[in-house]
Amino acid sequence: MPLRLDVKKKLVSRSDRVKSMDLHPKEPWMLVSLYNGNVHIWNYESQTLIKSFEVTDLPVRAARFVARKSWVVTGSDDMLLRVYNYNTLEKVHSFEAHSDYIRSIVTHPTHPYILTCSDDMLIKLWDWDKKWQCVQVFEGHTHYVMMIVLNPKDTNQFASASLDRTVKVWQLGSSHPNFTLEGHEKGLNCIDYFQGGDKPYLISGADDRMVKIWDYQNKACVQTLEGHAQNVTAVAFHPELPIILTGSEDGTIRIWHANTYRLETTLNYGLERIWWISCLRGSNDVALGYDEGSVMVKLGREEPAMSMDSSGKIIWAKHSEIQQANLKNIGDIEIKDGERLPLVVKDMGSCEIYPQTISHNPNGRFVVVCGDGEYIIYTAMALRNKSFGSALEFVWAADSSEYAVREGSSKVKIFKNFKEKKTFKPELGAEGIFGGHLLGVRASNTLSFYDWESLELIRRIEISAKHVMWSDGGELVCIASEEAFYILKFDSQAVQNAVANNEGIDEDGIEAAFDVLGEISEVVKTGLWVGDCFIYTNNVNRVNYYVGGEIVTISHLDRVMYLLGYIAKDNRLYLGDKELNIVSFLLQQSVLEYQTAIMRRDFDTADQVLPSIPYDQRTRVAHFLEKQGFKSQALAVTTDQDHKFDLALQLKDLKAAYELAHTAQADEKWKSLGELAMTQCQFGLALECLHHAKDYSGLLLLATSAGDAGTLAKLAETTSEAGKNNIAFTANFLLGRLEVCLDILISTGRLAEAALFARTYLPSQISRTVKLWKENLSKVNTKAAQSLADPTEYENLFPELQSALKAEDFIKEERENLPPASEYLKATPVGDRNVIEEMLSGPVRAPVNNGDGDEINLDLSDEDLQDVDTEGINLDDEEDLLGD
Repeated sequence: MPLRLDVKKKLVSRSDRVKSMDLHPKEPWMLVSLYNGNVHIWNYESQTLIKSFEVTDLPVRAARFVARKSWVVTGSDDMLLRVYNYNTLEKVHSFEAHSDYIRSIVTHPTHPYILTCSDDMLIKLWDWDKKWQCVQVFEGHTHYVMMIVLNPKDTNQFASASLDRTVKVWQLGSSHPNFTLEGHEKGLNCIDYFQGGDKPYLISGADDRMVKIWDYQNKACVQTLEGHAQNVTAVAFHPELPIILTGSEDGTIRIWHANTYRLETTLNYGLERIWWISCLRGSNDVALGYDEGSVMVKLGREEPAMSMDSSGKIIWAKHSEIQQANLKNIGDIEIKDGERLPLVVKDMGSCEIYPQTISHNPNGRFVVVCGDGEYIIYTAMALRNKSFGSALEFVWAADSSEYAVREGSSKVKIFKNFKEKKTFKPELGAEGIFGGHLLGVRASNTLSFYDWESLELIRRIEISAKHVMWSDGGELVCIASEEAFYILKFDSQAVQNAVANNEGIDEDGIEAAFDVLGEISEVVKTGLWVGDCFIYTNNVNRVNYYVGGEIVTISHLDRVMYLLGYIAKDNRLYLGDKELNIVSFLLQQSVLEYQTAIMRRDFDTADQVLPSIPYDQRTRVAHFLEKQGFKSQALAVTTDQDHKFDLALQLKDLKAAYELAHTAQADEKWKSLGELAMTQCQFGLALECLHHAKDYSGLLLLATSAGDAGTLAKLAETTSEAGKNNIAFTANFLLGRLEVCLDILISTGRLAEAALFARTYLPSQISRTVKLWKENLSKVNTKAAQSLADPTEYENLFPELQSALKAEDFIKEERENLPPASEYLKATPVGDRNVIEEMLSGPVRAPVNNGDGDEINLDLSDEDLQDVDTEGINLDDEEDLLGD
């Protein structure tokens, strides 16, 4: 089988001819040196050019990161080696390193060394700690030295490729090569070391259009790769995948299997000749440099070959090596969510094929390794070979002894107890298969489910499925596409009835087989079922679970991780990353069981499970209950006081809400409760709540609406003390306390408004207010202050002032004894009244002596008093007076 080499472009940048590239070991940066003398640094994750600087006007044929020094080192056709700080772009150092073009630069991973090679046929070693002194020169090549590369297994050894048709292997400290490899018919352009642990291999590419694989221990050529139509200019062993990459002036990248040397695929991005291939250990990213620009691609599956059984035994592949770790061996150490687990790793041996996927069968006794078009089934305990065969894909059935393989695009084989049981050709072909309670077959945007035993079509669904995951009981299934996932319920009884009665079956199978329970617009990367809860990781690195139409986030991840499994007795969910680090998160099984019972409307079971749910998890459960519409139960379950208060409000439970607000003594809670109390016509409670909340606006509204003068008076006093002058002014004004209103205006410095207020409502206070206004205004504008007229000094300017003073006295008693709100409809609107006319046309209240030395008031009209002086009138003369 061809390797599953998914090729994804991450960056394409157009530029002048690329001469060399390098990838930063820690940052997502790609260094590109160009024929026009410029150097670019791209962020290939954000696809942005983050640094760009001109080195020279000649080609820069070599450039390298020195990450531990924050340097970029460049070599160019002016024979100079330059060193830049890539943060500041400051030139740190520059010197002439060779007498001809500099072709290649290598940085030593631990020592302060730089190796360079040149068209002067020399290789030089530079020590930057010794002020860039040349500490060694390597002579031996008889033509241009095109490239040098360090041996990753022995960094004191390096190899060089030259146009003299040889590969030479050197040792630091020795001036002569260890040995020379000859075999190419023309000059060599490129070279690379194999980075895996099992093969002492070198690869070289030359102008004879050949690529040769060398065993540098036996000093022999083990394979020659042919196929390029022009000179081979770039070669690389991929550090993570079992592939060889070769590039040529024919514009193609050829990808070969590193074990079988079979050509897997050819890439052509139409950017003319290729000059460089750069890979990075620990990454699947590959940088490609062309005549017309650079390309960054990601090769292969991102998901690691890793599997965990239900007991906590994890098996994974590290290259071709199989390793095992057991969660039981961690001990009693405290496990923190999201932290790497300190696992003891055991080597199980080497696999005969390169593992692309590993998976346990449902009971965990066997594990299958797939790759290179083959599968091998091992015993999980000792990794003993149990069965093997050819397969593009392998899936287990829910029955641990049954499995299926896809050998091509049209044929699927079913096995039971490691023996072939049946072969069938799906009607629409087989582009992919899925295991579980039914056998799933993907073809041309459809997913067909077949019965494992009879291979009869159960149901065909129009969907381009990426993953199919079944719950343990086989009642629920998740079908994930590229854009969303769907939760379906499988009705096995309906299937049996349809088959028995031969009813409800059409060309797409049994219509009643599945019911759609939910559709969620999220991309599932990995997923598994725990009961009726579907746990999954998505494309934005979150771990969520779905139950009953609701999505709950377990954690936000800081990197891409893949679900391994859930161990109920530990209440923990386990995940791994591509570096084979294992982390876990607490996920209470009792919570999942409770939510499952609620979804099934099995409240008796839910009540039994509830006591086992930890106290700190109950609020999560309550939120779930609330979303399902069970607010009363949520109120009883939640431990979060804020949540409890919100639920009490939603349920209009004033008593519970009052108790919670009283305990919390939070203004917002009192205000919310007050609003609810008003909607329930509980005005006494509303008043108390609004007082507690210091909601003066609400109190003003409530007091004025109810005509409650007592509350208004209390509000006036409270707001005055609190400095809420607007509401204090309004409350006092409504109560007829005009003097207090005036004092509020004066005390707050609003003297102009105070003067106008006095002129309108309290003429007797005009002089005092104007005096204060003039004193204040004179500090700013003396002339303006002098222009203000005081009525006591300029009576001619205030002709109606005396009438206004009498009118003030006339209505004083009225505003001090406000009528009840019930008289509102009978009262004349203020805007329609003329107080002076009312005073002149109404009765006059005159003081009269009652004969006992006391005075009483009599209401007399203007006519009665035209010629009468009421001063000193005795009550005995009242009849005579009234008679007149």
